[in-house]
Amino acid sequence: MYLKQITLTDFRNYQKQKLDFSPAVNVLIGKNAQGKTNLLEAIFVLAMAKSHRTSKDKELIRFKQEAARLEGTINRRLGDLKLELILSKKGKIAKVNHLERPKLSEYIGQLNVILFAPEDLALVKGAPQERRRFIDMEFSQIDPLYLHDLSQYKQVLRQRNKYLKALQLKQTNDLVYLDILTEQLANLGGKVIAKRLIYLKRLETYAKDLHAQITQGKEQLTLRYKTNLKDLGTQTESDLATNLLAKFQQLRQKELSQGTSLAGPHRDDLSFYLNDNNVQTYGSQGQQRTTALSVKLAEIELMHEQTGEYPVLLLDDVLSELDGQRQTHLLKTIQDKVQTFLTTPGLNDIAQQLIKEPKIFHVNNGKISTDDENTLQVEIFYPHKDENDESTKNKFEEELA
Repeated sequence: MYLKQITLTDFRNYQKQKLDFSPAVNVLIGKNAQGKTNLLEAIFVLAMAKSHRTSKDKELIRFKQEAARLEGTINRRLGDLKLELILSKKGKIAKVNHLERPKLSEYIGQLNVILFAPEDLALVKGAPQERRRFIDMEFSQIDPLYLHDLSQYKQVLRQRNKYLKALQLKQTNDLVYLDILTEQLANLGGKVIAKRLIYLKRLETYAKDLHAQITQGKEQLTLRYKTNLKDLGTQTESDLATNLLAKFQQLRQKELSQGTSLAGPHRDDLSFYLNDNNVQTYGSQGQQRTTALSVKLAEIELMHEQTGEYPVLLLDDVLSELDGQRQTHLLKTIQDKVQTFLTTPGLNDIAQQLIKEPKIFHVNNGKISTDDENTLQVEIFYPHKDENDESTKNKFEEELA
């Protein structure tokens, strides 16, 4: 799979921009604040129908415009595919081959992307919600049922938390409705955890091999799913739901006192171990970065295994954060395998030696040019905050909020 072409209309600081890409490596060179990351963000939004930088769609729309439009042509094994995403203050419209898809689960997965930014190097030592976001973002692309179950789980979770708060404030006293919501949440939670365990096991297989290559076999990487349920390896989806329901019953008084749900996949975490030592606690900064790199590269293989297509890789100024050894391993791993978009102030010696015939895009003051094409003019408008804009909920936010 690769992105052949993209057209941006009123997206961020671009008024109108159409670009053709190489199926191999595309390098965006320019100083900071020139618009390189905005282009990577556009590709991510085209794939995921949401940004990795903001939860407010109105920030993606060019100043004083009513809507932003992204159009892309995707090359897949079975032929080209057209994607279109319109972002407005009223909501989103997503189309595949000119046909509107009313559900996000019917849109996500048409273009698979993996984003690797400097903050992803903190995946290991960062907050638990960052690792849960990592899990959900990647697994949602490879399994529409996972996205559906996760979306339903979050919807019931919001209802249950709202009702627990009402019980805490003595605004109601009907525990029968709480029992109904609890059973629904336990059943959906069992489905989410079951799929997480399956895909994390496959991810670990690839990450373990990659990590061994980087460390020359000196370190063995393992991934462990952290939850307050026991004996995960032997439990079926039904078992997980039953045990999660029992956990809710055990925590009932505490949940009523605090007014929130205290168990379930929304509170679970992921731990990384090197030679049975917790990397978050005992690993050096170099070990933490190598672990993050191994896991991110393992995503490529997992997506290929599950979908039959390699994803598009977005590298946002990552090379400057990696030493020579890790740069070399990263570039050798992706070479001749995945379409890659790489932003950088300038290619260093290692990158120049390892990247074969990249397509170079020069980004400077809102103008993009390539080494083999005439300059492409881009009208750039710096964003301003419009205090009169109001966030508008839409059907997609319910599915991947």
